[in-house]
Amino acid sequence: MLSLLSWYILLLLLGWVSFPLAFRLLSKLPERGYSLGKVLGLLVWGFFHWLLGNLGLLQNTPGGILFAFFLLAGLSIWAGWGHWREIWSWLKENRRLVITTEAVFLAGFAFMALVRYADPDATGTEKPMELAFINAIINSPKLPPHDPWLSGYSISYYHFGYILAAMLAKITTVSGGVAFNLTLAAVFGLSAAGAYGVLNNLLAEFGKTWKARINHLAWALLGPVFLLLVSNLEAVFEILHQAGVGWDLESGSSRFWNWVNIDSLRKPPTQPLSLMPQRFWWWWQASRVIHDIDLAGNVSGLSPIDEFPAFSFVLGDLHPHVLVIPFVMLLIGLALNIYLGGMAAEKKRFGMPYKGDVFLFSGVVLGGIAFLNTWDLPVYFVLLVGAYALRQVRLKGWDWARLTELLILAIPLGIVSLALYAPFYIGFQSQAGGILPNLVYPTRGLYLWLMFGALFVPMFFFWGWLRRQKTPGSWNWSTILVGALIGLLYLASIGLGLGLARGEAGRGLITSQGKAHFGGLLISALLHRLGFGLSLLTLALLLVVSLAYLIGSFLLSGDEAHADTPTPFVLLMILLGGVMVLAPEFVYLRDVFGARMNTIFKFYYQAWMLWSLAAAFSTVIVFTAGRKLAKALVLVVMILGLLYPVLAFPTKTNQFQPVAGYTLDASAYLEQNQPQEAAAIRWLSNAPLGVVAEAVGGQYSGYARVSTHSGQPTVLGWPGHQGQWRGGYTEVGNREADIQTLYETPLWATAQEIIQRYDIEYIYVGSLESTTYYLMAEKFEQNLYLGFEQGNVRIYVVPTSLRQ
Repeated sequence: MLSLLSWYILLLLLGWVSFPLAFRLLSKLPERGYSLGKVLGLLVWGFFHWLLGNLGLLQNTPGGILFAFFLLAGLSIWAGWGHWREIWSWLKENRRLVITTEAVFLAGFAFMALVRYADPDATGTEKPMELAFINAIINSPKLPPHDPWLSGYSISYYHFGYILAAMLAKITTVSGGVAFNLTLAAVFGLSAAGAYGVLNNLLAEFGKTWKARINHLAWALLGPVFLLLVSNLEAVFEILHQAGVGWDLESGSSRFWNWVNIDSLRKPPTQPLSLMPQRFWWWWQASRVIHDIDLAGNVSGLSPIDEFPAFSFVLGDLHPHVLVIPFVMLLIGLALNIYLGGMAAEKKRFGMPYKGDVFLFSGVVLGGIAFLNTWDLPVYFVLLVGAYALRQVRLKGWDWARLTELLILAIPLGIVSLALYAPFYIGFQSQAGGILPNLVYPTRGLYLWLMFGALFVPMFFFWGWLRRQKTPGSWNWSTILVGALIGLLYLASIGLGLGLARGEAGRGLITSQGKAHFGGLLISALLHRLGFGLSLLTLALLLVVSLAYLIGSFLLSGDEAHADTPTPFVLLMILLGGVMVLAPEFVYLRDVFGARMNTIFKFYYQAWMLWSLAAAFSTVIVFTAGRKLAKALVLVVMILGLLYPVLAFPTKTNQFQPVAGYTLDASAYLEQNQPQEAAAIRWLSNAPLGVVAEAVGGQYSGYARVSTHSGQPTVLGWPGHQGQWRGGYTEVGNREADIQTLYETPLWATAQEIIQRYDIEYIYVGSLESTTYYLMAEKFEQNLYLGFEQGNVRIYVVPTSLRQ
């Protein structure tokens, strides 16, 4: 509880310290960035700490972290200088907003802390990797931090979120295991407050421009609801499936569920029938709704991942796509601020027609987004620059000078956002290796609507409201432009496919689809795509309508009554989300998986964040100005979208009653299940920094547990992950074989050569080492001294003289 309280107080303090800075930088937002103050402060604080640490000006110590905090405080004092009365007056006038925002943050933080109390273990999926990063950064005396799973190297991954987690852990003196779960709670609370603030700003501006009477402080609560709780509709199918709907239980067959064609739902329900899903890990299937079906009707073995925030928090993975959520809310708030005129300067400086402080802050946020989750950078760069372009066009009308203004912002902003984080990019390696065509795997319409139906319905009714308001729409231009986009993507996939067809891999693809040549494959693929045309039709309609009203909004340029209406900004979010979902229909990024699995995962997640806010905004419009049928349908769909968290959180937490007791320590399971190894790792955590030798094995397993929990670098952790992070196995080399030799050779000279090669200081002998290898420990006993021994667990320490 003290750890929980210390993090809450620190984040509360951070928000107050940062508010003068937010007040200045987000000056055009109705709530002056109050809801985004905590995450803004965390980003700037972390940026100072990371940058100065990489430049060798600060150590990764509590003192260095505090120094970076004082830099943030000094910057905020400078931002508020001369405006203290204005700030205080605003706080008094908006105390209801302040109280509500803090209540939203506290509710989100406390709720996720309760979830983590009941389900704390960092086991399974990617959790060991995430915990390893946090512990390694805590244990690193300087930045960049060492890679816990590849000794001698720094982390080659977008790891800024883990630096922020470790920074908070070190300043509050909590362990890495506790920090793991408190970071999840903080991310949930900060995301809730951020989504609340963004929607509140949109509704406040909407009320001013459309003269609508909307209690935006109350309705803005739909922001965090749609972002973090509303889910895809797979849970509805889970309920129907478990209830036996559509099944012939005597024969165990079902035409309906075979037609639905989702993995676990093709099997008969478990008995007894009920309305509560009973299958083990039933909630997992919601992240695997979309199946890639080939020309023969077979489901691909690497079908896409389609996570959404509620699933991520049920699962409890502290992955970059989760860590970035509150910072995406900050960037959306910043883009809205720019759309409302927040970057406009009274006079040009150095030839730049925008505010220097907002411009620099935009670079810090955009670069931070890339460091947190690199996949997100392109779409949010377009959102921010697009918001500026919309503002200029609405004020001045369209001509080619707008394009010049756009480039004057976009090019320097791109350069600055990359330059500010140059130390990260210099050492960064990636598995991304270009673009591949998606010729034979269009997304089925049923899957797309299951995935996004809870967001589609309110957005579609929002367009109906725009039509009733007689909002101008440029339907011819939007149809032409969307048709051209789809055509270009299709031609790009064909062109890429032709290039592949000339190589052996491409010929293999054609043969695997039962076609003799590329032309035959192309014709069959086109017919296959037309058979799944509902998804493309849905996306085309979404893009056409959004773009039509977005272009039509330009016709209102110069109309002071609607100069700041947020409608075009909401349409821009919908449009960008649509492009992110459309792109993987034709192309995907090349990675180690060789399929569009990861591209769908990353692109759909970004679309969810944009569409969830747009759907929340649309829902408010429907409920306050829509017709009864529209209100009823949106309410029903929203309730169906909330079934997943209502059922999944209790299932995952054993009805919030953990078998092993409540704790926030993600490493506590080690003490419960393997107390001897827990004691050894605890000893190692407090030992001087040094390379550890431990057993090497497959990923998503118990291997690499010593480095994961101690923060000490090991010779090699999960080899497969290193291959993904570094785009190959050059750095991994012969490490796995060398570690096997180290444990199995009876010759001390051979063992010492390996010790010297990797500068190994600690050799760990525990349960995995004894079962994985034909262990020859006599050489260690004869030449090294025993640093730790308890039961069957020993840690041998290599003197410096033997490592040189």
